[in-house]
Amino acid sequence: MNTVSPIRDKKQLEAMKNFLKGKDVRAYLMLMVGISSALRISDILCMKTKDIWTGKKPTEFIMLNEKKTGKAKRFPITKNLNKSIILFMHEFELEQDEYVFQSRKGNGKPITRQHAAYILSQAGDYVGIKEPISTHSMRKTWGYWAYKSGVSLALIMEALNHSSMANTRRYLGITQDDLDNVYMSLNL
Repeated sequence: MNTVSPIRDKKQLEAMKNFLKGKDVRAYLMLMVGISSALRISDILCMKTKDIWTGKKPTEFIMLNEKKTGKAKRFPITKNLNKSIILFMHEFELEQDEYVFQSRKGNGKPITRQHAAYILSQAGDYVGIKEPISTHSMRKTWGYWAYKSGVSLALIMEALNHSSMANTRRYLGITQDDLDNVYMSLNL
């Protein structure tokens, strides 16, 4: 499996959001859930309407058990994610037990991981992201921007449900430029 990158450029991230929002609200919501939650795509695609929508408004938190680790995961719905859920629910009238990211084939099942990867890769290409982008990029993007905003590696490790700090460091995709900026900003 090829290594994918986080989306390190905020302008490109915003461009990707805008592109997907204008093209496909379902794909836009998938991106928003991914970059807001640090969930793996297997957990995102299994989400049902009741996980994000009370029937009248977005839920306050999303709670689930991660498929890979079996660990419970809970995270608050941010303002931006809240807006994307409302936009999605105004376009799609889903029952509480229906999958949020349903396939358009009419089988009632979620889209495949491969299709989700294709959607994100195409959007990344469209906005000019040169690094490889896939579904795992959403999770890595969350970790990267958490780190860039000063969140401790220990908290990021906990949020990602990693078993070691080394895994978390690799995940963040820290570049030499990032390290150079640390040295320059300290200026001791």
